[in-house]
Amino acid sequence: MAYLNQTTTYSSLTERLLATTARILDAAAARQAKRAVYRKTFNELAGLGDRDLADLGLHRSQIRRIATEAAYGAN
Repeated sequence: MAYLNQTTTYSSLTERLLATTARILDAAAARQAKRAVYRKTFNELAGLGDRDLADLGLHRSQIRRIATEAAYGAN
């Protein structure tokens, strides 16, 4: 199996810190976006009545799992 090691050369400590900070902020933004999908999905399904959920083939106990799968993918 082949591996690619990508190395980046920084000319200063400041550039290295800025790059690390940018990666951290990107990861935080991605987590925040996934959490927003979870909340939106959960709230929309929780707002439905039992009859509406039954029409979709769902039970109220499944809402958390479905919201998690929508936001974070299937486990």
